[in-house]
This record gives sequence, structure tokens and C-alpha cells, in this order.
Amino acid sequence: MGKRSIKENKNIYFTSREEAGFTRAEASELLEYIPAGRIEKIETEKQNAQPADVLAMARVYQKPELCNYYCTHECPIGKESMQETKDAPLPEIILGMIASLNSLEKQKDRLIEITADGRISDSELPDFVHIQKELDRISGTVDSLKLWVKKNLPADT
Repeated sequence: MGKRSIKENKNIYFTSREEAGFTRAEASELLEYIPAGRIEKIETEKQNAQPADVLAMARVYQKPELCNYYCTHECPIGKESMQETKDAPLPEIILGMIASLNSLEKQKDRLIEITADGRISDSELPDFVHIQKELDRISGTVDSLKLWVKKNLPADT
């Protein structure tokens, strides 16, 4: 049996492996193509994880949130274009989604007014930006719901 680490400031890959109950050697066997030495380098940030590494770790460690973490913190494209998915209880996700949808419903007519002519004027811009932020919140709650499903429901449902 491997020794337990006492290292502080463990990265997400390190803590995910430990929470799954695997030593590096055990994880390496399950991850098949990732040697224990590479796992150590990823966990100690001496080497960057690659997308295929993260996909494998997410599957083996049963931590689907690793993929979103990688995309929003390490991938140059994802850092620019994605938002971090919030891991939350189902009631919180659903209530947040309903609140955002209700807010957007109230702004639907304004969105139609703004976009009907195909242009956004300077006077319309603040309202449009506000509506866009609300759409981003909805997108975030949808992503949180997808994460919750991956973590809590069997894959074949």
C-alpha cells in the first residue's frame, strides 16, 4: 500500500486521485497508458496534463468536473471561451435556472425590440449586455445540471 501524502496545496488531479482511493501505481494501472511517474509530474505541476489524460482521470476517478476544470483553467481556448461549472446540489441548480428563466421572460420583449432591426444602438447596448449576462447564467445552470447528472445518474440513462 502506498504512503499517504502530507503535501499541502495539492492540485485538483492529486486530490481527485486521493479521494478516489488510489495510489499513483493503482491509478496508473487503471489509466493504462499514463505511467505513475507522469501522474506524479501532473500532480506536482512539473508537467501539464493533456486533454486525453484529463478525460481518462475523470472517468477512472469518477470526477467529471475535472474536464471543466481543465478547460477553464488550463486550456488556452477554454480559458477564453468557457465558464467554470458550479458543482451544486440539484435544488440549488433548479432554483437558479428558474430564477434566470423568469428574469429572461420579463426581458424577452426588450430583446426583440433591440434585435428586430439587425443593429444594436448605443442606447440599446446596456440592456443587451444585461440580457446577455442573463443568458450566460442560464448556460451556467444548464452546465451545472449536466455535471450533476453525470455525477449522480447511471451513464445509460
